[in-house]
Amino acid sequence: MEPQANAHVMNTAAAHEGPIETDAVIVGAGPVGLFQVFELGLLEIKAHVIDSLAYPGGQPVELYPDKPIYDIPAVPVYTGQELTDNLLKQIEPFGPTFHFGQTVTQVQKQDDGRFFVATDKGTTFLTKTVFIAAGVGAFEPRTLKVDGIEKFEGQQLFYRVRDPALFAGKNLVIVGGGDSALDWTLNFVAEGPNKAESVILVHRRDGFKAAPASVAKMKELCDQYEMQFIVGQITGFEEKDGRLTQVKVTGADGVTRLVPLDMLLVFFGLSPKLGPIADWGLEIERKQLVVDTEKFSTNIPGIFAVGDINTYPGKKKLILSGFHECALAAFAAAAIIFPDKGKIHLQYTTTSPKLHKVLGVETPVFD
Repeated sequence: MEPQANAHVMNTAAAHEGPIETDAVIVGAGPVGLFQVFELGLLEIKAHVIDSLAYPGGQPVELYPDKPIYDIPAVPVYTGQELTDNLLKQIEPFGPTFHFGQTVTQVQKQDDGRFFVATDKGTTFLTKTVFIAAGVGAFEPRTLKVDGIEKFEGQQLFYRVRDPALFAGKNLVIVGGGDSALDWTLNFVAEGPNKAESVILVHRRDGFKAAPASVAKMKELCDQYEMQFIVGQITGFEEKDGRLTQVKVTGADGVTRLVPLDMLLVFFGLSPKLGPIADWGLEIERKQLVVDTEKFSTNIPGIFAVGDINTYPGKKKLILSGFHECALAAFAAAAIIFPDKGKIHLQYTTTSPKLHKVLGVETPVFD
């Protein structure tokens, strides 16, 4: 399904002459980037948020908006879309400015200590701090390496499912052995409005990286003749009148079989690419940004990295870990943005009249 339109956010950036001067620029509008807005907002720091996607939510909304997330504290279950919607509602009081559909191409430290930030759309900033919350970077689906098949992409060849209804009643070939491949296989075989006419799963071997329960269910459906599983790899295709009609599947036995289809879905996982971030002079380890665990600062003071893009001893790639990192990074940034304030004391949203004013809520009166 397409990410839902959201009442809490739109591309709020307006035309602007010269660089936009601000205290904070956040690169990435996924869950961690959105929560960074909140933690900065509590310290009265306004942020501009840049994301290459056309909407907020990052990877959870782009790749699995309807899949449940179970490890957000105090919320038994959330979808990626629900998590995004509620984060957007939470940061409403702080009025962040969003710049969607833009990729940051340049970050340069200036003589006055600020950073010059530029995007591929020509938007520029002068900012005191930068927060990189870009997830795994510019994640791109790994593509099917078959000469000429790319011309069917978006029509009959897909690397992600945005609208399941598009595949209802169709003859599907699904390629891959991970959770995405198995989840969508089971989804399209199951009774319901999105049930496919037929489903054939193709994987290069009989072993899977997907959850064992999903694999067991898939094999059970094969035994019941509800679907098929073929061990092999796609090595070619046939077309007629500009339409993909069959794929060639070469098995471990060396035999190539022709498999007819309406739609081809390929789930080979994501290839993380740091992209321009690799050229900003930051310390990188295995395509991740090295940070300390006191401030979540990179090796360049004033540039912070939070969420899946960073690495440190004991790092766990969890959304809740990213939320914790946002809080410490915000306090470290406040010391840079407000150097004359001295030590910034922790206040609690439950009891602080100052934070209640910032949030636009009334301070409760207790008898």
